[in-house]
Amino acid sequence: MILAQLPRFHLSILTKSPSSSLSSPHFNLLNHRSNPPVSLARTLFSFAPKSNLSTVEPIPLPVSDSSDLDEAPVEISLDKLFIPPETDISGDDPSSLTARVLKGSNIVLSKYARDAQVAQADYVKSSVRTEDCPADGLPEFALVGRSNVGKSSLLNSLVRRKRLALTSKKPVSCQWGKTQCINHFRINDNWYLVDLPGYGYASAPHELKQDWNKFTKDYFLNRSTLVSVFLLVDASIPPKQIDLDYASWLGQNQVPMTMVFTKCDKRKKKKNGGKRPEENIKEFQDLIQGFFEATPPWIMTSSVTNQGRDEILLHMAQLRNYWLKH
Repeated sequence: MILAQLPRFHLSILTKSPSSSLSSPHFNLLNHRSNPPVSLARTLFSFAPKSNLSTVEPIPLPVSDSSDLDEAPVEISLDKLFIPPETDISGDDPSSLTARVLKGSNIVLSKYARDAQVAQADYVKSSVRTEDCPADGLPEFALVGRSNVGKSSLLNSLVRRKRLALTSKKPVSCQWGKTQCINHFRINDNWYLVDLPGYGYASAPHELKQDWNKFTKDYFLNRSTLVSVFLLVDASIPPKQIDLDYASWLGQNQVPMTMVFTKCDKRKKKKNGGKRPEENIKEFQDLIQGFFEATPPWIMTSSVTNQGRDEILLHMAQLRNYWLKH
């Protein structure tokens, strides 16, 4: 049986050396560090080598509740699943394994997926330096993405609050507003959601972009309680170079990452040249696969329909509980 041949992944970070370096005039985080400091979180929650299976049978996964979809469900091959630590799928048949995969994602549920619901959410502080962030040692998940990707809407959806996220129509410095700071929100008094500045804002001054990139980069590389970065990518449009740059930089610097594809409710008609979100997602993954030895975990979301909300919280829960145990 094919599933019995699949080795259990250990999830240590392994990234490929890119054949050609991505670069972007508006994103300077791609200055590659050959030996970045590796935190405990990076050791536990990145990605294992691809399966050595010569043949893998794809399993069908439902990806949307949209009633206008006539196509068959997306199929994901076994070697592109994200299998958490201490999770054995060798005894699962295809149907039972399909039931263990979070809807609209490539993530297998583990025994650590518990205590996922948000009962309380409180704003704690905003910081411009990593060393000024809360020092209580609680695990945290950082949300980051291009400006207007829907980050604030997702954050509000996760905590079921309309105005938890600190939003701004234009970028402003931390002394005037909060959207350019490292914003910490304490969840259930035992972990944090972290709202990071949106990148790629066209009207932001060059000096301000440099400052954002500097402190965000420092946070990624030196925040010891960071369990995973959740990189938000707009699935309603073709991949943008700035998002590809960001994902590849995280991979090269061994920063654990989950890709959150937003706006998956927006479906353009093929007759007008538009692509379905699933097509844009596949193209994005194909373009970054050279920077990862295995496909990073990913989830499809919509702030309009709340698609992906529970799946994100379950994924965060299993990463968080494993991190706390180890």
